[in-house]
Amino acid sequence: MNKHAIYHITDVPYVYGKDTEILVIRIRTASKDIKSCKIHYKDRYDWENDFIVKEMKESIETDLFDFYEIEINVEEKRYRYFFELEDNQGNVFYVNERGIVKNKPLEPNAYQYPYLCLGDVYNEVNWAQEGIVYQIFPDRFYNGDISNDPKGAESWGGKVTPSNMFGGDLQGIIDKAQYLKELGITMIYLTPIFLSTSNHKYNTKDYYEIDPFFGDVKKAKEMVLACHNAGIRVIFDGVFNHSGHDFFAFQDVIEKGEESKYKDWYFIQDYPVNLDKPNYITFANDVYTMPKLNTKNPEVQKYLLDVAEFWIKEVGIDGWRLDVCDEVDHSFWRAFRNRVKSVKEDSFIIGEIMHEAASFLRGEQLDSIMNYPFREMCLDFFARRSISAGELNNILEINRSLYTHSINRQVLNLIDSHDTPRFLTECGGNINRMKLAIVLQYTYIGIPYIYYGDEVGMEGSKDPDCRRCMIWKEEDQNKELLNMYKKLNSLRKEYKALTYAPYKNLFKEDNILAFVRESDDEKIFIAINNNDKSTKLKVDFNEAFDIYNNININIEEGFLHLEPMSFKILMCHNDSV
Repeated sequence: MNKHAIYHITDVPYVYGKDTEILVIRIRTASKDIKSCKIHYKDRYDWENDFIVKEMKESIETDLFDFYEIEINVEEKRYRYFFELEDNQGNVFYVNERGIVKNKPLEPNAYQYPYLCLGDVYNEVNWAQEGIVYQIFPDRFYNGDISNDPKGAESWGGKVTPSNMFGGDLQGIIDKAQYLKELGITMIYLTPIFLSTSNHKYNTKDYYEIDPFFGDVKKAKEMVLACHNAGIRVIFDGVFNHSGHDFFAFQDVIEKGEESKYKDWYFIQDYPVNLDKPNYITFANDVYTMPKLNTKNPEVQKYLLDVAEFWIKEVGIDGWRLDVCDEVDHSFWRAFRNRVKSVKEDSFIIGEIMHEAASFLRGEQLDSIMNYPFREMCLDFFARRSISAGELNNILEINRSLYTHSINRQVLNLIDSHDTPRFLTECGGNINRMKLAIVLQYTYIGIPYIYYGDEVGMEGSKDPDCRRCMIWKEEDQNKELLNMYKKLNSLRKEYKALTYAPYKNLFKEDNILAFVRESDDEKIFIAINNNDKSTKLKVDFNEAFDIYNNININIEEGFLHLEPMSFKILMCHNDSV
């Protein structure tokens, strides 16, 4: 037994409350090292009865580690437990607070989970888990009102630059709400729409004013109402890591220097403030138009929390996407969550974090993140073809091991965004490679995320080219992709196993990934052939229903035939696979 690989702590994601009655417990061991894993548990104040013993099941399997898991409950919600591990040679060891021992541990040495408190149970946002996200860059989506166009606005579809504007606005989103509904979208996330001098609006001048090139507060209310009437929730982008340099507080610091009452709202290194060679901390080190806010300052906290509350109450938004949130104090996000949830309990809080984010996803800060690691996996396997199916599966498993099941169901699985090249461009324009990535995006655990225009085959390299104007001329749209997105959106809504069921890998060789999503009611088998040649995959079922193509299929001699660069999404009987 490889004792160095064994790991357990009494904290998320190794122990957490699924609800107020069920405790989820996880332990890590070396890969293929354990024959059986059992848990011994009981009420921590029960000194008379023996421990209850149950077998734990393997839930995650990486190249290096296996993770075993179980759901348990005791009536009084107070737990004492330890683990019993048997290796492949029949040796038995016990794992408790004192480490790994040969003899069954004394009760005082068992792990303790003192009480399953209501406040520690993670509250899932169910409407979000079952959703489809669509990101909109407002200036480039649709121009619904030419009367508010910026002076010198470019003709729609023209070449993009870092600073030019095209006239997209909130009326444009209202006008296209029916399009979004027919596409199957249930949630839109808008990049910032508050007053700003840029086309991207990440340098906020006024957090309480809608940029007039987009509309006004009244128009924002109309837009939210139109989306809600179409069954679509609305998420605003909150830029709370930094303000614009023309924000009133920073302007006061520029004018008054050390005498400004707002000097502690920022991180000023010396005076007077120098915009040419910033002597203050900014976003990304030297973006002078984006001075970093001191979110530890109570005055800054109050101002920003009031902003968050205002837009939920004033226009009825359903949550916030938080820019650069991993550079902001954890204490601020705890206060942010408390304020936002007190106003709208089922609001959805998404963080822009491009890496592992466990410290933000413990149930007291964020609900979700933009899952950029998922994008990188898809790039490596489908676009660059730089990793094998086995390596892809390993990374998927590692990524999933970082979080609880609730969080994994709520992360936003994107393949591109306004900050990245378009996925189709990364594929060299190869639509078949992109289609396979989309299939994984829609059949894997997590919320599918569409960057506007992906559904019609838009391309674009790095920022700003990835922010081209939406293609609305039907003759210029890729209808094959559009129909595929519509179909997958429909399947995602119809088959709840694609949202809630666990992921189990079945095959990961020869550039073929096969897995199953199985619930009590549904068993969905997914196979992806990332090869330029046809192949046959050995399966344990003789017939199935192809839910993507809506046909019954028969399996010849136990082998599923896969065309080059193709996929299958099959409904199987629950006693198969």
